Amino acid sequence: MTRRYWVETLGCPKNQVDSDKLVGTLLADGLVPAASADEADLVVVNTCAFIEAARQESIDTVLALSDGRRDGAQIVVTGCMAERYGDELAEALPEVDLVAGFGVPVTLSAKVTTVAAPIPPPMDLLNLPRPRATAPWAYVKIAEGCDRSCGFCAIPSFRGPQRSRSVDEILAEVEALGDGVREIVLVAQDLASYGKDVPGMGAGSIVPLVRAVSARVARTRLLYLYPSDLSDELIDVIGAESGVPYWDLSLQHVSKPLLRRMRRWGDGDRFLRRIEDIKRRYPEAAFRSNFIVGYPGETEADHDLLLRFVEEAELDWVGFFSYSREEGTHAADLDGQVPANLMHERLLELGALQDDITSARRRDLVGTTIEVLVDRPGTGRSHREAPEIDGIVNVPSELTVGELHKVTVTAAYGPDLVAE
Repeated sequence: MTRRYWVETLGCPKNQVDSDKLVGTLLADGLVPAASADEADLVVVNTCAFIEAARQESIDTVLALSDGRRDGAQIVVTGCMAERYGDELAEALPEVDLVAGFGVPVTLSAKVTTVAAPIPPPMDLLNLPRPRATAPWAYVKIAEGCDRSCGFCAIPSFRGPQRSRSVDEILAEVEALGDGVREIVLVAQDLASYGKDVPGMGAGSIVPLVRAVSARVARTRLLYLYPSDLSDELIDVIGAESGVPYWDLSLQHVSKPLLRRMRRWGDGDRFLRRIEDIKRRYPEAAFRSNFIVGYPGETEADHDLLLRFVEEAELDWVGFFSYSREEGTHAADLDGQVPANLMHERLLELGALQDDITSARRRDLVGTTIEVLVDRPGTGRSHREAPEIDGIVNVPSELTVGELHKVTVTAAYGPDLVAE
């Protein structure tokens, strides 16, 4: 009897790529997709462990899927949380049949409690084949791990140092995703550092990669750019050659003293100058960033600096996240921990300010003509909207899915547009 699988993915786009690679492995092992989790013989939960809220969501999801599974079905927990807390998870979740770290095969033939990923792993997720894309866009992971030591981040401790893929491997995956893919979204923990870890490649290797991908698809989008590596050449290849003048800048804060406590580069004035320079060179530029609120030592003055920056920068999209104390990180033992209620107040203030800015930026587009990629009937995206992250463009349902169409924006409702 053919076994059926269900894969539930939590966390960031990089996890989605890992899930796609796991699906390719399950299909190669002879399993077929189930219509829903409660019809599957094998349920795989690809977890996130970035912050406490993500870990709680992962646990809640595992328990819910376990409660709803059919008789005889098996549950596998994999991904970041399994890699970081494998033994603890196996002990805390007796409902789970297998806790599998990165690179451990997830197809079960017998009940197992936990498996720790050997080094090197027997199954390299990074370069495994994946199924053809079912949407007109797809994430492609170009590297794994990170060589930075940001004070708040535990990712290097369980994802390891940066490990860049070769250009040939990446392009082969892009082509294998199918002719129907019009937009490739390149992702990594530290995208602009691509190739620095490979002899003969080095700094700036992301630029020829973007050019090579852009020669194959209409749009190449880059997510997560560390600001110090945003060179003029990279700005120009994004602005003039990628088809997506969209900059996702990992800023995290703007107070210089606080950024140094974060073990991060830059400051608000430097970020503003760079953003204004990009806007001058590419007037259609769209921007996204993320900021941590309540990092240890954040003062009211630091918070006011961030408010002023958000107001002046007028970024299209911003995510604000309360600081999460992560075991084993530099920040875990820092003094100046910010009370939770104060973090919450600061988040609300920043969120309200940015909501108004985003809405105004969207209203400015009313009456303009834009090009959208139709992802599904009635829903499209211009270069300003990253898939699954930003707003959408509501378009006539008769527009062909998977094609680029010129439309005129007629209305804006918060983050979303209406066009005809």
